[in-house]
Amino acid sequence: MRVLDLGGTFVFAISGGVTAVRRKMDVFGVLVLAFAAGNAGGMTRDLLIGAVPPAAISNWVYLAVSVLAGLIVFFRYPLIARLNHPVQWMDAVGLAFFAVAGTEKALAYGLNPVMAALLGVLTGIGGGMLRDALANEIPVVLRSDLYALAALAAAAVVAAGHVLHLRPTGPAIVGMLACFMLRFMAIQHGWHLPAARLPRNGGKARAAKESHHDQ
Repeated sequence: MRVLDLGGTFVFAISGGVTAVRRKMDVFGVLVLAFAAGNAGGMTRDLLIGAVPPAAISNWVYLAVSVLAGLIVFFRYPLIARLNHPVQWMDAVGLAFFAVAGTEKALAYGLNPVMAALLGVLTGIGGGMLRDALANEIPVVLRSDLYALAALAAAAVVAAGHVLHLRPTGPAIVGMLACFMLRFMAIQHGWHLPAARLPRNGGKARAAKESHHDQ
């Protein structure tokens, strides 16, 4: 669980650093977004399950991993930028790590499988939401293709393994693969959940017509 947590922290911190560089922030801004993206989800989870103080502020390794990721992005951004959609790919890997680690830790603290799975999803999406909010963007979980659903798939696999009394390694691997593959296919093929259909002529024109008719 610690390996998954630190792995997710590093990858999400990379995504936070990339977002900060694209927003033309200085080195301090890069490190802040790296730490926020890498640790916000885990800190929220720890506070909710009573694991206080949260690991991200009680263990210096989390800070070190976040700073390392931020510095790598700051000094080697051109190499990372060669990837197509680097933030999305880093998000996909970090989401898989965090969804599994978050669910496992919630189960270890005695939560029932359903609530543990939901906390796994929160662990996966929390860092990205804070990163996007600090960068003045709409959080990716609200607009991206199969983002929270991919995290839920990983969390559900881990929770189901717990209910079936399986060794945790197998469900963890299957859950991470399921999460990453869903995000991979969504990014590659544009898979998404249904969205509300807006009227073609726009709501303003209709509202103005109705107002004129009332008069």
